[in-house]
Amino acid sequence: MLANYHMHTNYSDDSSFKMEDVVKKIYEYSLEEIMGDRFGRYSKYIIQDRAIPDVRDGLKPVQRRILYAMYIGHNTYDKPYRKSAKTVGDVIGSFHPHGDTSIYDAMVRLSQDWKIKNPMIDMHGNNGSIDGDSAAAMRYTEARLAKISGELLKDIDKNTVEMVWNFDDTEKEPVVLPAKFPNLLVNGATGISAGYATNIPTHNLGEVIDATIKRIDSPNCRLDTILDIVKGPDFPTGAIVEGKKGIIDAFTTGRGKVIVRSKIEFAKEKGKTKIIVTEIPFDVNKANLVKKIDEIRIDKKIDGIAEVLDESNFEDPTRIGILLKKDADQELILNYLLKNTDLQISYNYNMVAIVNGRPMTVGILKIIDEYIKHQKDFIKRRTQFDLDTARARMHIVEGLIKALSILDEVIKTIRSSKNKSDAKINLVKEYKFSEIQAEAIVVLQLYKLTNTDVTQLNEEMEKLKKEIFIFEQILNNEEALKRVMKNELKAVKAEYATQRKTEIKEEITEIKIDTTKMIPKEDCIVIVTDEGYVKRTSLRSYDESVEPTLKEGDFIIYGSNGVCQVEHIGSMDLQGVPGDKMYYTLVPVYEEKSRLFTPVDNHKVVMRPVISKKEACELIDHMQEMQVFEIQNEKNRDTVFKEALKTGDCEELVRVIKTIYEKKQERKAQGKKVTAGDERYFKLAEEHLYGELAIALGIEKDKVSSYIEKRIA
Repeated sequence: MLANYHMHTNYSDDSSFKMEDVVKKIYEYSLEEIMGDRFGRYSKYIIQDRAIPDVRDGLKPVQRRILYAMYIGHNTYDKPYRKSAKTVGDVIGSFHPHGDTSIYDAMVRLSQDWKIKNPMIDMHGNNGSIDGDSAAAMRYTEARLAKISGELLKDIDKNTVEMVWNFDDTEKEPVVLPAKFPNLLVNGATGISAGYATNIPTHNLGEVIDATIKRIDSPNCRLDTILDIVKGPDFPTGAIVEGKKGIIDAFTTGRGKVIVRSKIEFAKEKGKTKIIVTEIPFDVNKANLVKKIDEIRIDKKIDGIAEVLDESNFEDPTRIGILLKKDADQELILNYLLKNTDLQISYNYNMVAIVNGRPMTVGILKIIDEYIKHQKDFIKRRTQFDLDTARARMHIVEGLIKALSILDEVIKTIRSSKNKSDAKINLVKEYKFSEIQAEAIVVLQLYKLTNTDVTQLNEEMEKLKKEIFIFEQILNNEEALKRVMKNELKAVKAEYATQRKTEIKEEITEIKIDTTKMIPKEDCIVIVTDEGYVKRTSLRSYDESVEPTLKEGDFIIYGSNGVCQVEHIGSMDLQGVPGDKMYYTLVPVYEEKSRLFTPVDNHKVVMRPVISKKEACELIDHMQEMQVFEIQNEKNRDTVFKEALKTGDCEELVRVIKTIYEKKQERKAQGKKVTAGDERYFKLAEEHLYGELAIALGIEKDKVSSYIEKRIA
């Protein structure tokens, strides 16, 4: 049992007191009651203030606080970039007293155009990648609000939304943003809380705005009407969505399931079929997808895949090439990959949002209706603010016009007054000015007392009358308010709408795999022992003593010969050579040499694949940090360089080049040249290093040097 004690005692000096003077209260609760109460409070906080977005602006509290902190800090799209760490600090200090990692992660996500359809933050620097690479630390990146974020925050200074005190009662923050477009549908949301989760996909901004306008004009329109406008999800990564029924279910109930399939093309390359993936499903890690497909090739789960290539570039960030072997069944392989990799995934709608302070599963009509309700309130509050401002200004203008009509008397009154306060009192008393008007008159500068300014005041008066009339019409006429709402939505659409990326298909394509076709046709050997043990093995496995680790066409580093390409793998029909022994036939890439032959199981010579493009870039980025060789004894100089070249390691080659280069500079200053041996090692190291980098980077060898200089610069 848990107890809460409260005791009050009242003692007198004569020690005469009664027991009833002591008030003692004991409250008894069970552990279940205490845990239930505390967990309920925790759940409420997690749901409302952490993980679930508000239906009105589509933002979670941390996202809203980031945008608002950047807004009040004037870190807008038309201003220079600002360090992300400063923004994170501002958010923690003023609005969100939690870990900096969670805030920065939220910032990064708001900037990733492969995560949300219309990024809210414009980040300068490494903000991650679709391959799952993490963003650079906040001290390295810079950020500012994206232009479209201005539409979420516009007119927030006009008392348009409710403002509440922050966690330490030092500053006020908005409960919700004005949101000039339905952000919840446009950018979607994901989140997991205690007992609730939300998963809302992104949609096309133009379609969502058109649907909202339709709902404004026809509040009782059916879902079919909205479906004719909003076709379905529009993911930032494109792809194909199959299953109209799942979309209808989601739009009706908030829950539904669709299939998201990659966009795929077929092409011919050197007489072989090539499957080209141009767009992948939303939230799929491209690097993991490529790795998975390559593992299927290596493990030979299906025969016919020759090579898997990540062909992504700036224009095509999600391009994957799958080269097939000759006579491979392209449809069979494609169906297998669709079924067993993330080339095709299922996406489950779970549209949960905070509505009137409570989590609720909502359909698209509910989302749009709540947004329209929010916009009506926003426009009314903004119009009331503008009306009050215009009336206040008109009151002052009326006073100024009146003062100018009796200017001599006003000046005489002011001159005869003791001070500013006395002048204001006299103006109010003698000419029936209000205090506000009197204040405006006494601070009026003399140069403005001209006929021109009188004309301007009259023009301003007429303008204010028209504005006040319009504001009153908006406040008193529902149709006028709707026109304002629709015009503002149309303006946002005209500015930010883009073409749909995701293709929608009515039916889900059934994937059929003929398992009989997956069995490769090949000669094999069946071994039966005396004990009755039976084993099937291929001719290649039977004949080969060592399984080749490379394949034909691979670029490798082969000892002191530098970059070579594997031309053939197999046995050699030569006298004195065992028939069951496997050999690589190698062709030097940059040297005019005859073909080289080496056993598959040769461990005496360095033989490794050429480094990847990523590894090449990392090597270049760290070149300046690499240390030179510390050669204590010049007699060992030749040995050090020779051993370094034997390894074939790129970092060792860089160290050789840097060591000899420094020696060159030192000798040059002395008016001397380096030794012929050093010059030979320098050229050899350069040849091998540039040759490997050229293959890894996919550029010509003679352009490697300039590429390195540009990247380092």
